[in-house]
Amino acid sequence: MPASRFTKDDTKWMKKALRLAELGRGHVSPNPLVGCVIINAEGTKIGQGYHERYGKAHAEVNALTSVKDKSGLEGATVYVTLEPCAHVGKTPSCAVTLSKLPVKRVVVALEDPNPKVNGKGIEILQKAGIEVETGLLSDEATSQNESFLHYTKTGRPFVVMKMAQTLDGYIAAPDGSSQWITGKMARSLVHEWRARYDSVMVGRNTVLNDNPRLTVRHVEGRQPKRIIVDGPLSLPRTMNVFTDQYEDRTIVITHNETKYRQSADPMLNILDPDGFRGQTLLVNKFEGHSDLRQAFSELARLDVASVLVEPGSDLARALLRRGLVDKLELFIAPKLLGGGTRSFVGLGIDSLNEALQLKNITTTQVGDDLLVSAYF
Repeated sequence: MPASRFTKDDTKWMKKALRLAELGRGHVSPNPLVGCVIINAEGTKIGQGYHERYGKAHAEVNALTSVKDKSGLEGATVYVTLEPCAHVGKTPSCAVTLSKLPVKRVVVALEDPNPKVNGKGIEILQKAGIEVETGLLSDEATSQNESFLHYTKTGRPFVVMKMAQTLDGYIAAPDGSSQWITGKMARSLVHEWRARYDSVMVGRNTVLNDNPRLTVRHVEGRQPKRIIVDGPLSLPRTMNVFTDQYEDRTIVITHNETKYRQSADPMLNILDPDGFRGQTLLVNKFEGHSDLRQAFSELARLDVASVLVEPGSDLARALLRRGLVDKLELFIAPKLLGGGTRSFVGLGIDSLNEALQLKNITTTQVGDDLLVSAYF
């Protein structure tokens, strides 16, 4: 059904459902963000809900639970931001639940590409005699669930690269100092992103040089998993990511099979005499480094649907050369260094025709800094 055929009330209630869905941000992955609003035959809202926690009740069930007078479901319209699930997993099928109720109409913003759903939920509703209309605010729903959709379609996490550079393109001064290129507002926004995405990734040099915690501190939110690319598996286990209270949320990526086997064997545990409570993933070697494409596939199997990468120039180069970045968040600070470490170097590009092309570009002022957001 073309979006122009939906009424103003349809749009109003779907916007409400999208706002509700957003409340689950940071808590439902690898499941999608979903919101649901129920309107009775007289046009009055009688129920609403959203998917609050992974493994818990879905948005439709929460919305139905909130309906105090179930007689109001007779002839009601249900607005949901994603196609109701058709399969039984950690929770019952929402499509089947709705099909047994006297609702008249279900309006869906976006169909679910999950092979277990993918139109099956809509079919269940239609077979029950319920009118189903799709596509209302689908662009907004797509943007809201970009990580889930990418993860579902590709089998690898949605990868966002965050870089902060000076106006002349440097991420560190000649003496190696890089704190702080951007201002407080930009740094707070990055902490919001850490809470938003499933994980934050850095390379071994960043850990050695900055000893970061990679935690959410300046805002409220859940702590992400911390992914450390340490090909040689030689980082000192005294670094913050291995010793703080979130140690068990640290995942190390390595291609050093010998040290990996030693660290996994309690009789040969030279690296971790006290035991590392995090996780170490062994991947193949690619061009002398850990195979990052394989690493992302392994992370997807661990239910990591999104990765915020905060790289140095080496990790940035490795990811960009292999086409593994989906979105770029580039802060440009109003500062000039004239020397130091460049943000993007060695991409293997020899001519303008080979330049990496960005699309859907937006710019935002964040304090004194400029944020350029774009997709590959």
